[in-house]
Amino acid sequence: MAEILPIRAWRYADAYTPMMEELTAPLFDVVSASQRKLLYENPLNSIHLSVPQGDNPAEQALKTLHKWKSKGIICQDMKPGIYVYYQYFRLPGEHDVRCRKGFIAQIKAYDWKEEVILRHENTIVSAVNDRIDLLKTTQIQTSPTHGLYEDKDEQLVQYMDDAIANPLYDLEDYQGVREVMAIIDEPHIISHFIKVLEDKQVVLADGHHRLEGAIAYRKAMEGTSPEKKWKGYDYHLMYLTNTSGNHLKILPTHRLFYGMVLSQDFFLKEVSEWFEIKKFGDPEELGAYAFHKPHTFGLVMGEESYVLQFKEERMVEINLHMPESIRNLDLVVLHEVLFARILNIQIADQRTSDQLAYERNFSKCIGEVRSGKASFAVITRELELEQVLEVCRSGEVMPQKSTYFYPKALGGLLFASIEQDEFEFEYEAFFK
Repeated sequence: MAEILPIRAWRYADAYTPMMEELTAPLFDVVSASQRKLLYENPLNSIHLSVPQGDNPAEQALKTLHKWKSKGIICQDMKPGIYVYYQYFRLPGEHDVRCRKGFIAQIKAYDWKEEVILRHENTIVSAVNDRIDLLKTTQIQTSPTHGLYEDKDEQLVQYMDDAIANPLYDLEDYQGVREVMAIIDEPHIISHFIKVLEDKQVVLADGHHRLEGAIAYRKAMEGTSPEKKWKGYDYHLMYLTNTSGNHLKILPTHRLFYGMVLSQDFFLKEVSEWFEIKKFGDPEELGAYAFHKPHTFGLVMGEESYVLQFKEERMVEINLHMPESIRNLDLVVLHEVLFARILNIQIADQRTSDQLAYERNFSKCIGEVRSGKASFAVITRELELEQVLEVCRSGEVMPQKSTYFYPKALGGLLFASIEQDEFEFEYEAFFK
C-alpha cells in the first residue's frame, strides 16, 4: 500500500526563523489577489516559488530558487526527517481550541488506478497543467498536499507529541491558525512511521491538482533512471493526518455563476420545476442558515435571496448510473440539475467553464452578485467526513471544489526537492 519516505528538506536558514510569519504563504489556490499583492512585496516570501509571476512563471521560480540556494537563504537538512505538523485553531463561535495533528513526508505519487491514494473530486484542467509545468521546471515542491489515513490505535501520536514539545517553528498564519512544526530524524522512529503506513490507503483531502501534476510528471519520467532504486520524480510531498482522534473540519465552497443569458424570471421558473423555492428575507443571513435538510441550497440573485429545496420525487430522473453514496450528495444534484439541465453546461464541460467559479467566502459571494459581476451565487452546506470517505471507496468522484478541509496547510515551512542529486539518500536504512 502507501510507501512513504522521510524528507531531506530545504528550509529557510536559521537566521530567518524569527520572521517565518513573513516568509510563509497560503496555498496557491486560496491566495486572494490582495493577499498576493502583499506577499509579493517581500522578495523572500515563499510565494515567489509557489505562485511565481512573469511571462514565464516557472522559469522565474527557477531563477529565484537558484538565487536562494546560492545565497544560503534556504539550506538543505543533512539528514532526512519526518516533519511533525500541528495546527491549533478555533472555528467561529467556538471557545475551545482544536488541534489537528499530522506529519509531512514524501509519498509515492501513485496513479489513481493503483487505488493506494484515493481521490474524491474532479480537477480543473488548467490548474493541473500549471502545476506540471512548475514541477518539471523547478523540481521543487513548495507545499504539501493533505492526505488522510486511518489508524484507530493512534500508533504514531505519542512520537509526534514528544517531538512537538521541541518545535522548529511556532507561528501564527494568515488564517489566525497557530502553526507548529518539529522534526523526527531518529531512524528507528522513522521506520515505525513507514511501517504503520505501509498497509494503509490514503484519502486525498486537499491538493488534487498538485498530486495530479506529480502523477503526470512521474509517468513522463518513467524509465529515465533505471539504475536508481529511489527516484525523486516518483515521490510527492504530503501532510498526513489520522481520521481517528483528530480535528478534521470540512467547510463549504459556494458557487458563483457568470454571464447568464436567461432572464431572472425564466430562470426561476425553470428552477421551480426541480426545487421548492422559498423567498428569504435577508441575503446576508444566508451564511448562517443551517440547511439541515439534504439537497437544500441558498440562492442569491440581484437584491433577492431564496432557499431551494430539491423535489425528492425527481431524484429518480437523475444520475441513475451512480452509486447511491454519491448520487445523493448535495453538490452532485446541484451540478446535474442546476448547471447541466437548466443552464445547459454539461458535466464534462463544467470543469473548464469560465462561467463557474468557486468561493468559500460567503461575503465575497454576496459582493460579486450585488456588484453585478456575477449572475447569481449558490450557497452550499458542508460535507461530513464519512460522506467523503464513502465517495472514495465507491471509486467515483464529486464535482470539482466539493470540499474545503480547514485549516489549509501552510506553504513555505519546508520545501522538498525531487532533483535526484538532492533527493539521493540510502533510504534502505529506514526499511530494516
